[in-house]
Amino acid sequence: MEQSIFSPLAFLRRCVGDVAQSGYLDEYQGWWEREGKRISAAVDRAGTPWLRMFDSVGKRVDEILYPPDYWQMLRRGYQAGVVWRVFAEHSLIPHYLLGYLTSFYDAGLYCPYTVSLSTAVPLAKYGTEAVKARFLPAMLRRDETVWQGATWMTEIGGGSDLGATVQTTAVQAADCWYLSGDKYFASNVGAELAVVAARLASGPADIRGLGLFLVPRYRADGSLNYTIRRLKDKIGTRSVPTGEVELRYSEAYLLGLAEWGIYLILETLNLSRVANSVGSVALAQRALADAIDYAHRRQAFGKPIAEHPLLRHQIEKRVVALEAAFALAWEAVRLLDQLCQATPRYPEQYHLFRLLAHLAKYWTAEYAVQTAKWAMEIYGGIGTLAEFGVERWLRDAMILPIWEGTPHRQILDGLEVMERKGAHRMLFQYLAPYAQPEAWAAMQSRVEAHLALPQDEKEAGAEDLFGELASFTAHTLRMRGL
Repeated sequence: MEQSIFSPLAFLRRCVGDVAQSGYLDEYQGWWEREGKRISAAVDRAGTPWLRMFDSVGKRVDEILYPPDYWQMLRRGYQAGVVWRVFAEHSLIPHYLLGYLTSFYDAGLYCPYTVSLSTAVPLAKYGTEAVKARFLPAMLRRDETVWQGATWMTEIGGGSDLGATVQTTAVQAADCWYLSGDKYFASNVGAELAVVAARLASGPADIRGLGLFLVPRYRADGSLNYTIRRLKDKIGTRSVPTGEVELRYSEAYLLGLAEWGIYLILETLNLSRVANSVGSVALAQRALADAIDYAHRRQAFGKPIAEHPLLRHQIEKRVVALEAAFALAWEAVRLLDQLCQATPRYPEQYHLFRLLAHLAKYWTAEYAVQTAKWAMEIYGGIGTLAEFGVERWLRDAMILPIWEGTPHRQILDGLEVMERKGAHRMLFQYLAPYAQPEAWAAMQSRVEAHLALPQDEKEAGAEDLFGELASFTAHTLRMRGL
């Protein structure tokens, strides 16, 4: 196992076998080893890019100024097929395989690819024929002219309670809709297309009044359709520009039925949540690989520190945890791939997927943070120095629990799908063939007893339950793969 730790593709092939045998994956990893690592490190050191708001004659342009190498790195993944292969192969699997490789080298760069997919999929699935014909082909290009996507839900009030915090309004006109409002955390700002949550002016003042809209970068007359107020100076993930977006009577196109709005928003988020889980495991593998490599090179008390019993035991435990985290994340990928064409009202298996996605997002993100922190400890004092790179994995990892819904949101949404849809019973039935019977029965009793508690007590104690259920699920799925 230890040798495959140092190669994300070797690890993928060890875990998923034939699914990861395609030659384009070798080519993509080879490029990262030859060129991508150097570019990624330089982009991270450079910090927040500049925003050039006006051109030399005073026209508003909102151009994000990255070095040319950044665009070479970014486009490499698009050309490899992080979006177009999904449609060519009628499967989400290529996206998540390429995403894993990307995140091993640069977790921030996986964000543009993720939100581009999360734009292309609902556009293809719910856009009108005219809207698809106008916008989708540009997202599926295989050269440097490919368009990017973005998903903008969050406003200044936060992202968890969308029914209360989304104040952007949508007004219908003859040939499109017009959106007005501000998005506070707009990842991949500057994208040619974005899917945006907005409140229908004629709808109710709760989540049922929300719609999902496609917003192009430019209006039909060629002028800017949205403007960028500023870029965010983030702790990490500097390979994705994040900013504040101003929508002012911006041209937009409703995706799907108006009454389906919140469901389509959650579909979009689920694509990203699964990507977040995959990226978290890949980042953890990179941190683990760097730590193991250093532990074999650093000498203390007459031998490499990796040979001391305490650290050797820690490494063994973290390798097992990596396998379990991957098994949990990849199960969410597999189920989503099977269900990606499902629409409201969803089949029962979709609720099983929802629970698995919440468990995976919650557990893998925390595992990434703890593994990156541990890797810094292995390096000791030099682990805190930017010049050696290992501190970057912790900076990048700290964002993963927050992206696409905080741990609190995953716990509460997971609790809700168990209470309302009985998803935990589906999960236990799903795991029964692979689980140790006594542990399976004990975990099932634990969940049922917790769900029977009074509401406040049930919510207050939900984190311990959710963590135990995530760990049980991850390690059971790992045993299935051995």
